Amino acid sequence: MLNTVYQLKGPRQFEIAFCDVELDDSNVCVRPTHLSICNADQRYYQGKRAEKVLKEKLPMALIHEGIGKVVHDPTGTYAPGTAVIMIPNQPVEQDEVIAENYLRSSKFRASSIDGFLQEYIFMAPDRLVVLPDDINRIVAAYSELVSVSFHAISRFLETAHAKRTTIGVWGDGNLGYITSLLLRYRMPESKIIVFGISEYKLSDFSFADETYLVSEIPDDLKIDHAFECVGGAPAPSAINQIIDYITPEATISILGVTEELAPINTRMILEKGLYLFGTSRSGREDFVGLIELYKKHPEIITYLENITGSVLDVRGVKDIAAAFETDIHKLIGKTVMVWNE
Repeated sequence: MLNTVYQLKGPRQFEIAFCDVELDDSNVCVRPTHLSICNADQRYYQGKRAEKVLKEKLPMALIHEGIGKVVHDPTGTYAPGTAVIMIPNQPVEQDEVIAENYLRSSKFRASSIDGFLQEYIFMAPDRLVVLPDDINRIVAAYSELVSVSFHAISRFLETAHAKRTTIGVWGDGNLGYITSLLLRYRMPESKIIVFGISEYKLSDFSFADETYLVSEIPDDLKIDHAFECVGGAPAPSAINQIIDYITPEATISILGVTEELAPINTRMILEKGLYLFGTSRSGREDFVGLIELYKKHPEIITYLENITGSVLDVRGVKDIAAAFETDIHKLIGKTVMVWNE
């Protein structure tokens, strides 16, 4: 079967490649319908990764956040037309201790293998999760990003000590919004406080108990645990501010991605006996758990609609490039491409 793959050849250069796929009895054929652009996709598109990395990975199809419809399933797991989330993590082995998203052998769409910018995707049945019929498909398109926050909170619940009165979230962007929203529903007894740099953005965090500009935090404020959702160049400042305000033996979850090494105050990490853990990507159980959370609290979808930015129809290379250019200039929110047949 001939499949059309839309690959990034170089910064801001998409090209069409044709791949002959041999159909088998183990993989499900899915037609992507809604694809969401991630910051990681933008770093490739704009050539903001190291030159060595770009040479090693390009050409490559981008996008690891998306949903689609089942076209054909030889395994009989899904009926044709079933709407599914596509899981980008592709494990090749199992480990009794290490989760699938941390195994160094695992492949990941739009990183080590082609992403979802293809006419058809061929995936093992366990790499798909059925979507509820009534879910907003635009919001569902960026469920992968939401699943990362879900995963981080799950790890936190397994690790952090029992004093969880006040939880701080640093970051007023998409990731901070999603993480604090899920914390609201998964830890309803805790006070959720969000810290950011924009009063305009913080005004959208209506579900949080309190919000503060990072330049106006009260000196006597204490946080039991924290989630860092800033990333990039400001990440070190955010992490060090967390260390200043957090109580001894607290847990800090780091989610923000940085390209450079981040200098942090290790002296106070030692003096306070802090636990720091990083979270990257997610696994099937996180997607399944997230869908169950959506079903239990459908209002979460309504809140997540607030971070939908541009929704663009895409039919070919020019439309894809235009969507990426639009995404560069967004103030906040997720850019979603609706893939038209």
